Amino acid sequence: MTSKVKKKILKLKESSTLVINEKSKELIARGKKVYQFGFGQSPFPVPDKIVEALKKNAHRKEYLPIQGLPQLREKISKYLFVRTGNKYPKENILITPGSKEAMLLIHLAFNGEIIIPAPGWVSYEPQAEIGSNKVHWLETTRSNNWFPTGKDLEKKIKSIGKNKNLILIINSPNNPSGTVCDHLEELAKVAKKNKILILSDEIYTDLTFTNKYDSISKYYPELTFITGGLSKWCGAGGWRLGFLAVPKKLSEFLKSLKSLASESYSTVNTPTQYASVEAYAYDHEKYKLKVRAILKAVGNYVYNNLKSNKVLITPPQGAFYLMPEFKNKRYKTSSKLCEAILNETGVAMLPGSDFGFKPKKMLARLSYTDFNGIEFFKNVTNCSMIDDAMIKKFAPNVVEGVSRLSNWAKNL
Repeated sequence: MTSKVKKKILKLKESSTLVINEKSKELIARGKKVYQFGFGQSPFPVPDKIVEALKKNAHRKEYLPIQGLPQLREKISKYLFVRTGNKYPKENILITPGSKEAMLLIHLAFNGEIIIPAPGWVSYEPQAEIGSNKVHWLETTRSNNWFPTGKDLEKKIKSIGKNKNLILIINSPNNPSGTVCDHLEELAKVAKKNKILILSDEIYTDLTFTNKYDSISKYYPELTFITGGLSKWCGAGGWRLGFLAVPKKLSEFLKSLKSLASESYSTVNTPTQYASVEAYAYDHEKYKLKVRAILKAVGNYVYNNLKSNKVLITPPQGAFYLMPEFKNKRYKTSSKLCEAILNETGVAMLPGSDFGFKPKKMLARLSYTDFNGIEFFKNVTNCSMIDDAMIKKFAPNVVEGVSRLSNWAKNL
């Protein structure tokens, strides 16, 4: 019966982040102790005022405009203006069921080729394949904080050839490395010079540990899309509320996106859109400060207790990920490495090959969110006083999992 499925769809696998989450739960159900470092999900409670707004609007059942609730689009427009200095008017904002859907719509509409820096999120390449857009991976290095330089991008564009429609995807803070790009301006200059589009995935930008929101759109607003949503900073991944901001020069492109939206999901669920007005109308800065403080403290704990001559790792700068590299000659691929780690220690991680690296590169993504975020959040009264004792008390799975992983690595 597979002959009835398109070849490009047959090639697709289930998203590895979702697969590892389900596999971990299956192992736990069978009685195995698993440290869930594979699935990147915010553990924190949704802010009370936003939850109350959802309850207040739960009775709403009418269809909203395809593009989204006008009040919500207006609030997101102002939110982006405050953070980037650029005006993405509400007419150029599209509300989507998660930022993942926003990116998929772009791939479906876009006629061209995609440049993805490695490491890049697991769904970038499959979505490009669904949209029949050729992917060009752009390998990065630890010395450049796992981001391409302007020269790297220039070289890649030249190797692809002239007169190609291109989109560069940028994600800072980055999933899977947890690092921040400190040379967005030079990348923007190269993109502008070559007139390529940029898709700036800013789902984690509110979780930058310096509390600085830096967007490549500041330097190249003319052709930069921005995607974002509630899943990471707000802890509302299951609410499936995202947005796409489209530059004014690409208003015609937006029309095609709206057509795709109208023929697929129609509109994002109504109560969540009304509740999200509350999410974007205010900064919720006290909430974000506490979330960032906890993540930074836990991330640094993992970094300090894992780094060694057998485990190379870059300090965390945002989001909730680290990307350890294991020095070994025992395993031939990062997939085999992660499989062995799970079997021998109970620590679940994703292999670097899922994020665009060559299989032989012994990198893995570690998500340090396996803790009760509600309890941790509730017990933090001073953001500058989150010490190891608190981490051991409120994130015991992270502490124990890192200890097991560190001890395992010593025998490589």
